[in-house]
Amino acid sequence: MDDLKNIPEEGDIVFANVKQVTNHGAYVALEEYGDLTGFLHISEIATGWIRNIERYVRPGQKIVLKVIRVNRARSEVDLSLKQVSGEEKKSKIIEVKKNEKANAFMKIIQDKTHLSKEQIKEIEEKILTKYDYVYDLFEAVAKKGIDVLDVFEFPADVNKTIEVESSKISLAHVEIRGIIEISSHKPNGVDIIKSILGNVETKGNTKILITYIAAPKYRLVVAADNFKMAEKSLNNCIEKVKLAIENEEGHFNFIRQESKKTQQQLIH
Repeated sequence: MDDLKNIPEEGDIVFANVKQVTNHGAYVALEEYGDLTGFLHISEIATGWIRNIERYVRPGQKIVLKVIRVNRARSEVDLSLKQVSGEEKKSKIIEVKKNEKANAFMKIIQDKTHLSKEQIKEIEEKILTKYDYVYDLFEAVAKKGIDVLDVFEFPADVNKTIEVESSKISLAHVEIRGIIEISSHKPNGVDIIKSILGNVETKGNTKILITYIAAPKYRLVVAADNFKMAEKSLNNCIEKVKLAIENEEGHFNFIRQESKKTQQQLIH
């Protein structure tokens, strides 16, 4: 339920719907700006000579473009496809998808709580003081629980609806797996190993699970929101366990297995 802006600024990355293709370029509707018409000149579609424009843009197609010129007096917007980087395109698509999902969630909240459009807007504005996107709040509730709503002091029925809708979000995460081989020849070796593995800490959204396979092998699974976080936790875990068992004159080895990305809930 984002407010429509009047006209974009030069340099903005926008989401557009191709309406008409001509020999000179394409006319598009900028959905975030009340379907304001913009023009994509053939010279800004791709580098080099273009034999057939419709190989690049077609009526009905939705594309990510960059604003390169704006005439506010005439409400004219010139756009570029070739100047959009891969990262800018990816970021814009994520933004659009988040806004679409957030709009759907907020419509459900309005229907279930019978709040006015003005009250829903106030809720959105409060959320945006803490999060970049309204959808990020729902994702935070899905990951961390309803306590993240305490700071907003929303009515109880709003909190409950947010909790219910957040529970429908499938949280993508990555898993790094491996086999820890750990042993000790000391008389109390079993207790030493249990103590070392039991002291492995789970921090933040990263979850670590260690399960017994058969002496001296244990399965290690590190789950996180992304591979960077998972790798960092994995390395910290391995280093901690290795140092601890070697201080006890024991043996340590780690065998890395295939990583994977899933849509399941994080390991608890």
